[in-house]
Amino acid sequence: MSDIELVSATKSFGGWLKRYKHHSQALNCEMIFALYLPPAAEGNDVPLLWWLSGLTCTDENFMQKAGAHRTAAELGLAIVCPDTSPRGTDLPGEHDSYDFGSGAGFYVNATQSPWSQHYRMYDYVTEELPALVQEHFPLNGKQAISGHSMGGHGALVCAMKNPGRYTSVSAFAPICNPSQCPWGEKALGGYLGEDKERWKAWDSCELLKRSGSPLPLMVDQGDADNFYRDGQLRPEALSAACEEAGVPITLRIQPGYDHSYFFIASFIDDHLRYHFYHLSQ
Repeated sequence: MSDIELVSATKSFGGWLKRYKHHSQALNCEMIFALYLPPAAEGNDVPLLWWLSGLTCTDENFMQKAGAHRTAAELGLAIVCPDTSPRGTDLPGEHDSYDFGSGAGFYVNATQSPWSQHYRMYDYVTEELPALVQEHFPLNGKQAISGHSMGGHGALVCAMKNPGRYTSVSAFAPICNPSQCPWGEKALGGYLGEDKERWKAWDSCELLKRSGSPLPLMVDQGDADNFYRDGQLRPEALSAACEEAGVPITLRIQPGYDHSYFFIASFIDDHLRYHFYHLSQ
């Protein structure tokens, strides 16, 4: 198991926001992740919520902007935020656009060269990093998962591909049907190649059609979100796939809200309490 090195520690609502770096074998580079430990973790093992962030984000966006610490401290809930892509690899073209490469790992395991050398974010967030945090921190083994935009896509896919792993799943403005939207077509084509059949293993709508979902889904979407209006997110496709598969979904279209962290901060408490309820069962 790789060692971890503390980068920073900041007290927040009686708990601690800490950032750590380590060498990732899955990604073959140095990575940083953020962890919020509530006050309860000083004497007890606590449940964990995974938060997967969106395009251009790092481990810091959610921790600084979502306003989640107060309720997480009250509930006794730890939160881990991974980064959104490998860092420091400097592959050809890696930094050329915001929606592919750096900051845009899409939580898949790349099969195309040169991306397959490093871009295995799915393995990182479902295998390597969970083992690392379970070894080093006071966690009780119960996990839930959530995310935003590209990270909402990641949360849904991780939950569907790992039945029994998480107690609950939710998402804010997720990319619901990446094989059928410009962001997803660019990312999946670049990381996985042009065979669109391979893309279906990383598309929550297609996974629902194949095998349903082990968990009900909770999704919030702002109706003033430009990416929703432009067809990048497609929550209606997710809702239709859930109906076809007989999977319960709570899809809340929130009037007036956009794609920003103001939207997330407005409803994060609902999601934290939703996950804590299931983590406590």
